[in-house]
Amino acid sequence: MIGVAVVGLGNALRPHARSLVDLADRVRVIWAAATSAARLKDVSDRYGFPTTTDVTRAITDPAVDAVLLLTPANAHLEIATAAFAAAKHVLCEKPLEVTLERGEQLIAAGRRADRRLAICLQMRFRPGSRRLYELLRNGDLGEVQAATMMAPWWRPQSYYDEPGRGVKARDGGGVLITQAIHALDLFRWLVGIERVDAAQVRTTAVHRMETEDYACALVRLGNGAPGNIIATTAAYPGSPEWIHIIGSKGTARIEGGSLRVATIDGREEVLADNSGSGGGANVMAFSHDAHRAVLSDFLDAIEHQRDPAIPGEEALATQRIIDAILTKGE
Repeated sequence: MIGVAVVGLGNALRPHARSLVDLADRVRVIWAAATSAARLKDVSDRYGFPTTTDVTRAITDPAVDAVLLLTPANAHLEIATAAFAAAKHVLCEKPLEVTLERGEQLIAAGRRADRRLAICLQMRFRPGSRRLYELLRNGDLGEVQAATMMAPWWRPQSYYDEPGRGVKARDGGGVLITQAIHALDLFRWLVGIERVDAAQVRTTAVHRMETEDYACALVRLGNGAPGNIIATTAAYPGSPEWIHIIGSKGTARIEGGSLRVATIDGREEVLADNSGSGGGANVMAFSHDAHRAVLSDFLDAIEHQRDPAIPGEEALATQRIIDAILTKGE
C-alpha cells in the first residue's frame, strides 16, 4: 500500500481523486493539502480524504511515499524539490514547469534524490493511442509521409477572467502549454518532431488574455516528413482534437480517442472511444480512465524501481517543441 499526499485541489483534482478511489487497494491518501478552506471541506465531504492546510506537514509525513502535485505550474519546482528532499516520489500535472530552465531543475532534483518523477500527459494511455503507436512501430502503415494535429477547442472569456488563467507567470503560456500540450505530446510520441520550420502565434479577438489562444506550425517529423500543427481555444463550441497520419501503406486518424485505420490492401480497423477530452466550455467533460492508467503506471514504477512511462525528460521534450513554436511565431 503506497501512501500519497495530494497537493493542490483545484480543477485538476477530480480525475485524480476518482483514480485514487478506484485504486484504493494499492494506494491510500494520507493528506489532501491546499490553502482554501472551502476546497478542503469539499474534498473531505466528497472523497473522505484527510485534509490539511500545512503542505510541509503533508509532504514530510513518514506515512507518505509519493506526492501528487496538482498546483498551478509555477509552484511545481518548489514543491517537487521539497518532496524529493523528503525522499518522496512525485506525480506532477502538466506542464512540468513554466520555463524549460525550471523544468530542468525539477528533473535534476528528482534524479539526485533517486526518486520517480511522472508527468500526467494521459492521452498516451488511451487504448486508441496505444494501438496506433503499436501499428506505427510494427510498420503496418508503412513509412510516414505526412501528419497533421489539430486541437480546435473552446474556452469562454469567463475562463480567462479567473486570476492567473492564461498568464505566463503562473501557467507558462496559453493554449499550447495549458490545453494543446496533451495532443502535441501524443503527436510527438507517435511520429516524432525533429524541428519547427515556421509558426504563427496569435491572441484572437475572441479573448482578452495575456498569452496566445491560437497557434499553428509547420514542422519536420522524426523521419523528416512534413507535419502541421494547429491549436486554439477560440473555436466555439469546441471539437475533439484529432491527429491524421498518412503512411505509404495506409492512413490513420485518431479523434477524441477514437481510432480509424485503413490500409491500401483493403484492411480496416476501428476502435471507438467515448471518454471525451474537455475541449469545450466544460473543461472536465472527460472520463478519468486515462488518469487512472497514469496513476497505475506511477505506482508500478515505484514498486519496481523503474522510470514511469512518461518521465520528466519526455514532458520536457514536448515543452521544448512548444517553446520553439512560440519563438518562431513571435
